[in-house]
Amino acid sequence: MKHIVIAILLVLCAFPAGATEPVQPLLAELTSPTAPALPALEQVALVPRDELTAEAEPQQNTSGLFTLEELKDKTDDGTELALPDVDLPQADIPLTLNSKVEYFLNYFQTRGRQSFSRWLSRSSRYIPMMKEVFKREGMPEDLVYVAMIESGFHLHARSVANAVGPWQFISGTGRRYSLRIDQWIDERKDPLKATVAAALYLKELSGMFNGDWYLAAAGYNAGENKILRAISMYNTNDFWEISRGSYLKRETKEYVPKLLAAAIIAKDPARYGFSDVAYLSPIEFDTVKLPSRTDLELAAKLIGTTYETIKELNPDLRHWCTPPNYPDYELKIPKGTKLQFEAAYAKIPEDQRFTEKVLYTRYRARKRDSLKGIARRYNTTPDMLAELNGFSKKSRIAGKTLVVPVRQTVDFGHEGRSAANTAKGGYAKYYTVKKGDTLGSLARRFNVSSKLLSVWNNLKERVALKPGRRIIIAKFIEKNGEMVPEAQKS
Repeated sequence: MKHIVIAILLVLCAFPAGATEPVQPLLAELTSPTAPALPALEQVALVPRDELTAEAEPQQNTSGLFTLEELKDKTDDGTELALPDVDLPQADIPLTLNSKVEYFLNYFQTRGRQSFSRWLSRSSRYIPMMKEVFKREGMPEDLVYVAMIESGFHLHARSVANAVGPWQFISGTGRRYSLRIDQWIDERKDPLKATVAAALYLKELSGMFNGDWYLAAAGYNAGENKILRAISMYNTNDFWEISRGSYLKRETKEYVPKLLAAAIIAKDPARYGFSDVAYLSPIEFDTVKLPSRTDLELAAKLIGTTYETIKELNPDLRHWCTPPNYPDYELKIPKGTKLQFEAAYAKIPEDQRFTEKVLYTRYRARKRDSLKGIARRYNTTPDMLAELNGFSKKSRIAGKTLVVPVRQTVDFGHEGRSAANTAKGGYAKYYTVKKGDTLGSLARRFNVSSKLLSVWNNLKERVALKPGRRIIIAKFIEKNGEMVPEAQKS
């Protein structure tokens, strides 16, 4: 026994007295009978939601503890990170510092630094306007950082779940808060209108969760019903307690700490090493009400600017003109040009404010296709198709990709984003067949008869549907300036 004690003393003497001090608290915590086992980093394959997550998301352990590797707190080049002090920046939402928040503070300074720098650069363009909206609604202004982690303030961001815009609304929630979404316009991309909708939604969530902004933010990510069920399941309204369980998805568990970390850095970026960001100027514009459909090129010409400038100021517009069925649409134009625009616009006759345009798309001819059949489908002529594609009328076209004229290109959302006119003034909505689909199941799903599906797609009612084939599942016509189902044609 004496020999063993001497051996231990010799081993301990081999290390400087201070060498063990930094790890003693960690070792005590890890060896505590009540401490959770420290797991290996969770290996999860994440699908990028949009431009803001082009870089890999961090592989986070959710135990509430850091691994020894994470505790190094170094950047990729080995330099020490600026760990936050205990005092946090002033904010009108509660800021918390724990291991999960520190994880994202470190991530944004290292692997996520490039993305976060872009977010900061764009933030200055939209945050002043967004804060004004939240202030007007009596809401915490720092909730604007929800848009930062949702989209990085990227107006055209689209997630794999088809959430769109700076606040990443799915279509149902967007329409619930009066955002117009159709083939002409998608107001989820309008930074002002979408921010108003987000403020109203977050206000509703705040009331639902008794002013707890952590639960409200989690509800914004996962849906309010998901969080209500989690509260009931775990019998607590503490977000951090709820996030220890397995019911919420990893994305939602990380949402709140990611939001807090983003807010902490964005409110004092130089303190965390972001002192070289090229900030954009705040967005400024005038608005003019247009009584009728108007070309954006004409609008740009009247005030001596470019089509691209008008499109950038109006990201909600899907095409080259204002919507046909939107009375007094408010077009955004460069600040200081309102009087000039209104004076010049009043001199333009209404029938000269809009010109129908012919666009082109591509169509891959199938085995039994003919120029005549394709021409009929796209409301053109075989001669036009032959001239456009350098064919003769007798050319074999099976397997070839043809350029075909269409009046309009329409985005119908996730069921199929390609559409073309099928009759004069008409458009077809397409769907890509998946394994297990039948005419009957698709007829029930899209509220149309099997017979119509068969006629529209030249199918026999009992034929098997091949996965990957695109079929028409709805037809629309333009009626009184609106797109309506073809069945309503009078």
